[in-house]
Amino acid sequence: MYTIIDIETTGNGIKGNKITEISIFKYNGHEVVDEYTSLVNPQCEIPSFITGLTGIDNNMVRNAPLLEEIIPEIEAITKDTIFVAHSVNFDYNIIKNEFKQLGHDFSRKKLCTVRLSRKLLPGYNSYSLGKLTAALGIPLTDRHRARGDAHATVLLFHKLLRAENAESVFKLFLNSKSQEATLPPALPKEEYEKLPTTPGVYYFKNEKGKIIYVGKAINIKKRVLGHFYDKKTKEITLCSETASLDFEETGNELIALLKESAEIKHLYPKYNSAQKRTIQQYGIFSYEDRNGVIHLAFNKIKMTPNALAICYSPTEARQYLEALCNTFELCPKYCHLQENVSSCSHYKIKQCIGICSDTDLVNSYNERVQEAIKSLKEIQSDLVIKTNGRTAKENAFVIIQENSYAGYGFIPKEFSIEHIEDLETFIIPQKNTLETQRIVESYMRKNPNAIFAF
Repeated sequence: MYTIIDIETTGNGIKGNKITEISIFKYNGHEVVDEYTSLVNPQCEIPSFITGLTGIDNNMVRNAPLLEEIIPEIEAITKDTIFVAHSVNFDYNIIKNEFKQLGHDFSRKKLCTVRLSRKLLPGYNSYSLGKLTAALGIPLTDRHRARGDAHATVLLFHKLLRAENAESVFKLFLNSKSQEATLPPALPKEEYEKLPTTPGVYYFKNEKGKIIYVGKAINIKKRVLGHFYDKKTKEITLCSETASLDFEETGNELIALLKESAEIKHLYPKYNSAQKRTIQQYGIFSYEDRNGVIHLAFNKIKMTPNALAICYSPTEARQYLEALCNTFELCPKYCHLQENVSSCSHYKIKQCIGICSDTDLVNSYNERVQEAIKSLKEIQSDLVIKTNGRTAKENAFVIIQENSYAGYGFIPKEFSIEHIEDLETFIIPQKNTLETQRIVESYMRKNPNAIFAF
């Protein structure tokens, strides 16, 4: 038994979206055996653009029942049935979320008529309900009203049940291990199946082949599946537009991060936002207090014009100072890792030898601070970071020239590097940006053994 469902909503994102109308047709595979249709009072204003699309306005729903009042009818008609809708995850997730907010569970097996149509009725230019029904000669009245769309979906579903290979396709789609119900409606399963389980960059494309999202992953296939399971409004909207996938293996996370950053800045995909924002930089600086003790601290870069080092988050700056404390036996209190304490008791750093308790002479302590500052200024300008390649037979490298990221490449494992010039024929040149600088510097701090100086 199936229930073919359509809802109209206020259009405020998945979590803020409220149902304004619901229509349910109970269908036994041959005929409709029951129907339930009702307007719903969303208890909020309906945006004018939604009224323009559906014709449902605030006056129409003012005296309509609240969703909590009609939950018994919805549960009764859908009990022990398979939930069917055009782009099923949208309708299903809205209903499930609204039920949850009202203290009710809603769980049904589900089928998507978009995915079924793509499989059983291939070759159409569009699989939107309006265009597909028009192409198939299925009548659709009251477009963008719940009953009109649901009734047209019933007629489409009737046709799908009788299509060639329908039995095997339906069985596959209802198999809990098939992931068909999880995949975006416009995405063929083959597109997901081709993804590797290795590190790299992946691309979401719309029906026109335009890249709408770029991501990086240690395991591409697993990360992409994570998008499909994510119920955030942005993720559901992204997935609803995704019609194909692409990828490029990088062999390691570092190059995946760098390539992702470059692709976002080059392609400016619709659904990428994180690297479009301005990066806040933080500077490590030193000063001497009235007792002659040299402090190390960090602040926003505009407050530290002569920074000793640059970091890209408060966490990274604290980690940088912790590393200096450990290496040069500095005091967490005087590196501003602890504030308003008489003496240090940092949970990580145990080897402070006493400046905060007056057991370490100021001159001796300041000498170690100066050594730390000197070490920051002596960082080699030309470096190679060596890491895993895409196969067992190659290595990957990232080049830093004059303290700037210059590019990456891949070389055979047996290739011997004597000079940085040896890598010129292998390098894929890249632009140095604040984001790539942050990625490289963060990696170097965490993986000092992977760095080779020239």
